[in-house]
Amino acid sequence: MPYTPIDTQLIQLANTEQLCAWLMHNSGLKTVDLERAQRLSIESEDTELLGLLTRLGLVSEMDLARGWADLLDAPLLLADAAPPLLDPLPPLTERFMRHHQIVPVGWHQGGLCVLAANPSQRFAFEAVAYACKVPVWLAIGPRNDVETLIERYYGQGRSAMGTLIENIDEQSSALEDIEHLKDMASEAPVIRLVNLILQRAVENSASDIHIEPFENQLQVRYRIDGVLHEAEAPPSSLSAAVISRVKIMARLDIAERRLPQDGRIMLRIQGKELDLRVSTVPTSFGESVVMRLLDRQTVKFDFQSLGFDGQRLETFLDVLERPHGILLVTGPTGSGKTTTLYTALSRLNTAERKIITVEDPVEYQLEGINQIQVKPAIGLDFAGALRSIVRQDPDVIMIGEIRDLETCRIAIQSALTGHLVLSTLHTNSAAASITRLLDMGVESYLIASTVNGILAQRLVRRLDPETREAFAAPEQLIQEHGLDRFTDERPIMLYRPRSDAPGGGYHGRSAITELLVMNEELRSLLMRQADAGTLENAARRGGLRTLYEEGLRQAVAGVTSLEEVLRVTRGDGA
Repeated sequence: MPYTPIDTQLIQLANTEQLCAWLMHNSGLKTVDLERAQRLSIESEDTELLGLLTRLGLVSEMDLARGWADLLDAPLLLADAAPPLLDPLPPLTERFMRHHQIVPVGWHQGGLCVLAANPSQRFAFEAVAYACKVPVWLAIGPRNDVETLIERYYGQGRSAMGTLIENIDEQSSALEDIEHLKDMASEAPVIRLVNLILQRAVENSASDIHIEPFENQLQVRYRIDGVLHEAEAPPSSLSAAVISRVKIMARLDIAERRLPQDGRIMLRIQGKELDLRVSTVPTSFGESVVMRLLDRQTVKFDFQSLGFDGQRLETFLDVLERPHGILLVTGPTGSGKTTTLYTALSRLNTAERKIITVEDPVEYQLEGINQIQVKPAIGLDFAGALRSIVRQDPDVIMIGEIRDLETCRIAIQSALTGHLVLSTLHTNSAAASITRLLDMGVESYLIASTVNGILAQRLVRRLDPETREAFAAPEQLIQEHGLDRFTDERPIMLYRPRSDAPGGGYHGRSAITELLVMNEELRSLLMRQADAGTLENAARRGGLRTLYEEGLRQAVAGVTSLEEVLRVTRGDGA
């Protein structure tokens, strides 16, 4: 790694004021929030401004690290990329390093490489150079990573979670008394423990947090880019306290453990406004908790960023702009259906259109759109809400999911009376959605006259462009998958993640889709009760490209790997 030689003059120039300006320009720090933190810092006198910004949740440790790295033109280094051991170990004290948020991470060109979270004080680097009698090279990292490495090299090897757990009386936490649990869940160590679990989820860009109690362990897993990853977890004796803390945050009844409960948590972590959807269900060894993280600031309702492009996007937008009819988006849970619908609604959201949605739950608040949260407990279900909103004179109606015949019939009636209806179904392919509607009991002539198009989709993990590696596709793979259909280049190149790439070599996800547009041939076949295979063959003659084929196209283009495409589309024509 190209470490940066220490320039104390440059460090003096790159001060806290410059970093705050960088944060406002690059990480969304608001002027009013900065002024509030400055006032608090002045009032408390000894409180350092940058630390206060992170503690208030206005910026993340990673934002601070990126800012310093940019201002000082220094490399950004994370703990995962640091060496497991240092030999020889520089003669520095743990107290000194913790105070100045620095840690040595290796030897470079006769000097010592130092990782710093806050390099604003040149004294610390001068002291290291004097104590070790070598020049010092600089790298920047988040404070959590610096502390992790101090523990790794100079401490007991404990993690931040391990340090917190030491402060908790595990024996008392095993008690089942509700009042005691409430007290435990409100104590600082348990609060910090749950905050650490949430913070790590944000740092890893996780979409879900799974907290699952078993007989001898409490398991914490994060779903990152659609794949679950096990993470460090508290001991099983703290299961009740940790789960109770989450339930208190979501305003759930901590005394009720026999029935499932749903709630929401609104909070700010590392400068991000987060909306967490919380679900609890009773299991053999306690309550299993799943939290879905919705980051309102980073979500982009933009077709290009989702992976739509070219002719596929043009055809989809053509179907979307039709004044009435039904557009369905299908796929399994977690395939991005709701995000696609929200992106479609954002495009349709103009002053000339009234848009009403019926959802369970409302995931994102969309300005200018009337969104209704169904509440089955009081009788407000999809069908009941739909019957009311058609009298609200909408132009566009979005139904979170068509689950039953009654909801489907009202949606079809709305389409017949001049409304554009968007909705989702749980089916594996576009053609299978038609047979699903027929199986529900919908007449074929109604489907033929109202359905404009059906989009089936999956999400594949994107290869990180910085760490992917290309290789010539073997002849066997080319023949097996027909890769020569998707590129004129020779030799045909495929891409894979590098074995040492952080995060497995993937970052973010891309949609692969198949779009069935209803035409006269399909309508004729539908009236004759054709099966899904016959309908799909007819759609292919009309230009449909399957999920598997679209995935192969993205694999050849270097967006994802062939293994990822096969993982996601296996059973869908692969």
